[in-house]
Amino acid sequence: MNPRLSALHPYPFAKLRELLAQAGSPPAGLEPINLSIGEPRHATPILIEDALKHATAGLAVYPPTKGDATLRLAIASWLEKRYHIPRPDPDTQVLPVLGSREALFAFAQTVINPGAGAQVVCPNPFYQIYEGAALLAGAAPYYVNADAAHGFGCNWADVPADVWRNTALLYVCSPGNPAGNVMSLDNWRTLFALSDEHNFVIASDECYSEIYLDEGHAPLGGLEAAAKLGRTNYRNLVCFSSLSKRSNVPGLRSGFVAGDAQLIEAFLLYRTYHGSAMSAVVSAASVAAWGDEDHVIENRRLYREKFDAVLPILNPVLDLARPDASFYLWAATPDSDTNFVRQLYATTGVTTLPGSFLAREAHGINPGTGRIRLALVAPLAQCIEAAERIALFVHQSHA
Repeated sequence: MNPRLSALHPYPFAKLRELLAQAGSPPAGLEPINLSIGEPRHATPILIEDALKHATAGLAVYPPTKGDATLRLAIASWLEKRYHIPRPDPDTQVLPVLGSREALFAFAQTVINPGAGAQVVCPNPFYQIYEGAALLAGAAPYYVNADAAHGFGCNWADVPADVWRNTALLYVCSPGNPAGNVMSLDNWRTLFALSDEHNFVIASDECYSEIYLDEGHAPLGGLEAAAKLGRTNYRNLVCFSSLSKRSNVPGLRSGFVAGDAQLIEAFLLYRTYHGSAMSAVVSAASVAAWGDEDHVIENRRLYREKFDAVLPILNPVLDLARPDASFYLWAATPDSDTNFVRQLYATTGVTTLPGSFLAREAHGINPGTGRIRLALVAPLAQCIEAAERIALFVHQSHA
């Protein structure tokens, strides 16, 4: 067996199941409401379903690892329009992938030299894949704590120079998970300068880029920041995106990577052996999805409706704020986050995720401790009902 497997931590939702098992069953007659997992539940757009139905002939052929040329052009055109950048070269700067999760993992295996004592820097809290990818690639994770003082972003100046010197890969997530914070152009300028100095690669996880709450202010993306700063070759930068949240198709497993052509070329070589080619059926549906914005605008409207309804209920009882983007609330708890989640479930049947499960203890603290993540993915009525139960629970338990 690969000895590196033993270094992996339990996934947050495995830990959550163990925690809830200690709580027993919630009161009879209360419908359970799950706000713990960020799985989109809005309806899949009809145009995507229709594209799938009309593309079944694609099941009879092996798909190319590089992806369908029509899809690569659709993605490049979407990037041009969305971020107001020169259209990336569909042949060298864009690669379809089977969702951002598998690509974020596999990319680390491509760029890390496992025998070089490499480090992988990532925000803390973080998406578990970053850590697992680093460990299985033979690298050591280095966690940069995010906190409220920096808008739940990271102060990259806190990272020692000797860590940057050994860094092969930096994961960033903007909009962020769990706090929905968006990196500024100054943040990007700092990271690009550090990357130029120490020659590490930046993997920008942007799977929440299309779930923003102000229709007039779309979040800044990595490619957009690079272009604004004159880095039109996207040196040492690869961005990852997905249709899962944007188009409510988490089961489609469709996304892309885009950026530095040399890195894309190396990643394509890895994937030729890795065997992660996108089916022509999924490709056709993806072309339809990337080519339509109406369903995405409606998707954002539905999420705004939920935030508008839930925040007035929760603000009086919990320390939380409307995020810049994403469908999460990152709320402070009046006591231990694990105790809060366990007792909340036992009392109300509402499931949330302890913040400490999304982070590691680093530099003397676990920055997720004392917080919970709420995913507003359930239907509006359920989100309101869950918020009302949480508010009542806090009033009764922590008055």
